[in-house]
Amino acid sequence: MGGKSYTLKELAERTAATLIGDPSKIISGIDSLEGASENDASFLANPRYREAMKSTKAGVVCIDTETEPQEGGCFLVSKDPSRTFQVIAELLRIAQGQETAFTGIHPTAVIDQSATIGQRVSIGPYAVIDRKAVIGDGTVIGAHTFIGAGVEIGQEGHLYPSCTVREGCRLGNRVILQSGCVIGSCGFGYTTDAQGRHKKLEQLGIVVLEDDVEIGANATIDRARFKQTIVRQGTKIDNLVQIAHNVDIGPHNILAAQTGVAGSAKTGRHVMMGGQVGVLGHVVVEDGTLIATRGGVSKSLKTGKYRGSPAIPIAEYNRQEVHIRRLEEYVKRLKALEKKLAGM
Repeated sequence: MGGKSYTLKELAERTAATLIGDPSKIISGIDSLEGASENDASFLANPRYREAMKSTKAGVVCIDTETEPQEGGCFLVSKDPSRTFQVIAELLRIAQGQETAFTGIHPTAVIDQSATIGQRVSIGPYAVIDRKAVIGDGTVIGAHTFIGAGVEIGQEGHLYPSCTVREGCRLGNRVILQSGCVIGSCGFGYTTDAQGRHKKLEQLGIVVLEDDVEIGANATIDRARFKQTIVRQGTKIDNLVQIAHNVDIGPHNILAAQTGVAGSAKTGRHVMMGGQVGVLGHVVVEDGTLIATRGGVSKSLKTGKYRGSPAIPIAEYNRQEVHIRRLEEYVKRLKALEKKLAGM
């Protein structure tokens, strides 16, 4: 990586890590343990890669306090080496000029005169801010992003380019929306008449994203039919996730890519869902529940670990999988028994 470089002394100070090695050594890039060169930083967060650390050419390796540093190498020691490495990566990205050139309010942005714009707000090219919208201090609105009428966005948020936040929705402080998010799209609701024609049910509610929520790229969160769809404080939602109308996602949940949660479902605190999990409408998933990839939640779940579709306790699922893998063997044994019985 080109651009500005840092000495290990500077990086130790910026990351609050303990330095082992030459404080004057220059670091100008980042890479994996296997691919790093003498001017790159790398990190060891998983013990399985300790062998790779022994042969790495990295100029410095970020390690935790339990890892034994090798003699002659350079190390930044902290309780969270992944976070230390992340800070270094961000410093080097800024040094390379990867931050946007568009700061402040761009002249091509369209902002209704009734909107309220806080201090230190950045609004990128061709963004649209509709009537009576409120943008809190320090928030960044990316290019081509649409903020609907009456939307309220808190402080220090970051909406990346090409997001849509439709009318009336409310975003708390430090909310992050990745590109392509649609917040407040209409819920999927229709009535069907005697001729089989579908008539739209107007969705009159809003979406509320509480403080420190992050929504991934091209994720969609539907407005409620009457009240609110809500994603509570600290929850992180991955790319391509669909949250339907009237859903209540609890605090500090993790929802991985392509998960779908149907209308009026509710989750507790610290729920985790793997990729492509499907949750049926009107069910409740209790605090601390973990649902493995492609799990299908067809009824309410007590706290625990689940897998499969329909989701069952993961220990039970694993026992069943052992038998499924031996089905061919079981069939052969049954045929042998049938043949033996037939000859008696």
